Amino acid sequence: MDTRKFGTCFFEQYAQILLSALLGSEFDDLVNRDRPDLQSPDGKSIGIEVTRAMEENKTTEQALLNDLAGLTRGYNDDDLEQILEWGYAYGLKGGKYIGTKELPYWKMALPLRRILASKVSKMQNGFYGHFDKTGLFVFSKDDLTAADALKTMNYILSLQKNLDNRYNCLYLTDVNDLFVFNLDDGISAGARMARYGISQEQRQAFYQEAVKRQIQPLS
Repeated sequence: MDTRKFGTCFFEQYAQILLSALLGSEFDDLVNRDRPDLQSPDGKSIGIEVTRAMEENKTTEQALLNDLAGLTRGYNDDDLEQILEWGYAYGLKGGKYIGTKELPYWKMALPLRRILASKVSKMQNGFYGHFDKTGLFVFSKDDLTAADALKTMNYILSLQKNLDNRYNCLYLTDVNDLFVFNLDDGISAGARMARYGISQEQRQAFYQEAVKRQIQPLS
């Protein structure tokens, strides 16, 4: 399976950078491929599908889209200058802005429950192949509480109940936190979730590294 062009994979790259920084070396060598988006080089140890969650009717007014995309001039702010120059914003300004290159990614998003149902169905049907460990990484443009994250975990557990092909792990992130859920059987409810805070400095570093990979694709 050929490695995908990094120029089309900002969010997959951002996910890999975040996982490697917060969860460790197990994720250092993940590469961009298709079905699923991130894979271990051997194509069998780890596979992670990356997706996004946003209400269908969000950012529908063009004026709001322009503002969110950083197209409205007049700001004296280094972060907004970077958004205007590179077209990406995720992780900057506390998640307030959307970059122009991100607009199709977020505008096409379906509500979270429908996203999860679709991804679980594809997993069951073997769409993502077979890996020793398969994860689902979900970006959110909205702030998530622990209660929101737990509801998401419980929903995907209910969807996967009694299925043969299932995700082993759910990664759910907004710009401030990464929630990691172990979805395997035999795990107590209290031990399923881990929460990792993401500092402003980390967000800036993740963003800049992901953008760097757009400008200078990895070989």
